[in-house]
Amino acid sequence: MKLTGLFNDFFESEKAGGLVLVFVTLLSLALANSPWQTPYLHFWHFDLGGHSLVHWINDGWMTIFFLLIGLELEREIYDGELSVLKNASLPIFGAVGGILVPAGIFTLLNFGTSTQAGAGIPMATDIAFAIGILSLLGNRVPTSLKIFLTALAVMDDLGAIIIIAIFYTTSISFLHLFIALGIFGFLLLLNRLKVYHLLPYFLGGIAMWYFMIHSGVHATIAGVLLAFTIPFGNGGEKSPSFILQHFLHKPVAFIILPVFAMANTCIAVGDGWQSGLLHTNSLGIMAGLVIGKPVGIFLFSFVGASVGLCTLPPDLKWKNIIGAGLLGGIGFTMSIFIALLAFTDSDIINDSKIAILISSFIAGTLGFLWLWLTLSRPKT
Repeated sequence: MKLTGLFNDFFESEKAGGLVLVFVTLLSLALANSPWQTPYLHFWHFDLGGHSLVHWINDGWMTIFFLLIGLELEREIYDGELSVLKNASLPIFGAVGGILVPAGIFTLLNFGTSTQAGAGIPMATDIAFAIGILSLLGNRVPTSLKIFLTALAVMDDLGAIIIIAIFYTTSISFLHLFIALGIFGFLLLLNRLKVYHLLPYFLGGIAMWYFMIHSGVHATIAGVLLAFTIPFGNGGEKSPSFILQHFLHKPVAFIILPVFAMANTCIAVGDGWQSGLLHTNSLGIMAGLVIGKPVGIFLFSFVGASVGLCTLPPDLKWKNIIGAGLLGGIGFTMSIFIALLAFTDSDIINDSKIAILISSFIAGTLGFLWLWLTLSRPKT
């Protein structure tokens, strides 16, 4: 199976980006618990135009990340693993299990409590971290496993996007929402008219983002919608979708996600932080990511293949899918993002972040060790 150039670029940028995320996260945690704690925390809450810097990052910069996710999803649907139902079925089944089982575990522990809104936290997979860990295994990783994990993570992110749009919208201004959707419709019309210049889409995207953020629906949804208005054409290197996706890879991997990670992992760890891990919210996050993810991904994939709805690629074994499922438990970016939407209490948010970081570390370590032990070494 041959990797396309764009997929290879994506995989390589995510691989290096995952390592950068590890570094900036450790740096941010160190600064937040150092003698420079106060100025460092104040920096991220500096007021800029009536909103804190971290607010602009989460609602503004992250829209660009979601634009890239949307472009990747669009390419997968038109010209990738999701374009052929037979190929798409396995990661789709895995993604469904990787969403439902962790959410079910969290809900079981938190139903009827003030933290039940956090059910979306263990649903998502951090593509950059997961691929970064997988890349450490070098040429022992079959191409099919790279594609499975990438498609799985993209589908997980799509599920997270849907969850954000439906369940994390508190109040809706229908006037602003209709204007945003009207702009979306106009951009789709430009697409149908074969307007290939990107400037109208950028301007329309900014306007759509503005009205979306005032509608009550999270502004990052505008990034996903914008992606599907960008002309795909034949998917070649001269198509607007290819050009924009290729351009965004490195800025997202090396600027946007690291800045988001630093802004949202500046956690001042106080005395007794361990007790927060015993709360049902933290237990639900950790159990969902470390146990629910691999169980859900493997179980749904296996059942789908057993009843003939999907097939396991010939160069993969089911034990490889278990390893991919463990790496799927690296929630990090998307899990933190959903935690910020789910809760307003700063203590609960901090406890959630700590649980996410610990869970992601455990899942990544277990996934690496499992694949290191089970993947065949290439013949020399």
